[in-house]
Amino acid sequence: MLNFVAKRLVGLLFTLVLVGVLVFLFVHLLPGDPARLAAGPDADAATVALVRHDLGLDQPLPRQFAHFVSHALTGDFGTSTRTKRPVSQEIGDRFMPTLLLTLASLAWAVVFGMVIGVISAVWRNRWPDRLGMTLAVSGISFPAFALGMLLMQLFSVKLGWFPVIGDGSWRSYVLPSITLGAAVAAVLARFTRSAFVDVFHEDYVRTARAKGLSEWRVVAKHCLRNALVPVVTMMGLQFGFLLGGSIVVETVFNWPGLGRLLVDAVAMRDYPILQAEVLLFSVEFLFINLVVDVLYAVINPTIRFK
Repeated sequence: MLNFVAKRLVGLLFTLVLVGVLVFLFVHLLPGDPARLAAGPDADAATVALVRHDLGLDQPLPRQFAHFVSHALTGDFGTSTRTKRPVSQEIGDRFMPTLLLTLASLAWAVVFGMVIGVISAVWRNRWPDRLGMTLAVSGISFPAFALGMLLMQLFSVKLGWFPVIGDGSWRSYVLPSITLGAAVAAVLARFTRSAFVDVFHEDYVRTARAKGLSEWRVVAKHCLRNALVPVVTMMGLQFGFLLGGSIVVETVFNWPGLGRLLVDAVAMRDYPILQAEVLLFSVEFLFINLVVDVLYAVINPTIRFK
């Protein structure tokens, strides 16, 4: 296991280098002049040139990339061209709201998704299965921005149960977490159902049933652990998608998180913020994939890494 983790960490370093290059090139290929946006629409050419020099955008791309890498290795991602604050401070202020919203979304999505998936598998091809899979397809098909606006209109504007925008209380997490986690719950429900249906056909499950064990004991004791391997994979990937995919939800609910910060950075062509955030999301995905691979052996000891 230690050798496996060490090899994966070495592979992550090479992946991060490639991601860093692609992120840098992608950001600099965006249309628009960040110097002009930072200087303001009324600034003359001389002022724009001074701002461009101050931001280092008048240097060749290889030199800009070398400057970005050398400072990123020390944790210095530069200064935001929009707020003039350090990028690390901007991301640090926005990270916790996004992380808490992601955890809240994942918590209810895992519970409801797995419960619906297990019920659908146990009563497959009957009305609980059809109802559960209908809900799952609806959750996947309904756009997040439309669901967010619908929930806001119904529960915030008309009923007044929850605040329209985040106010720091637990009530402000309800609607954004439901909006963000709906698709995840639907995906987990379908994966859980498929995994349990496959496990139900194994010999040890038939043996447990032949011993006279109740169906729910068979599910909880003999099926759950073996069926969790593909489900945990999907849970890890969905956690990464929630962290990086909260842009639409945070914009709809005016949530002060990384997604909203990324939208503002794109609008203002804030290169330092864009580079740091995309790189951060990439690191999160790589780390989550590593954790999921290690969890395989914890859930199912018969798995061995070579």
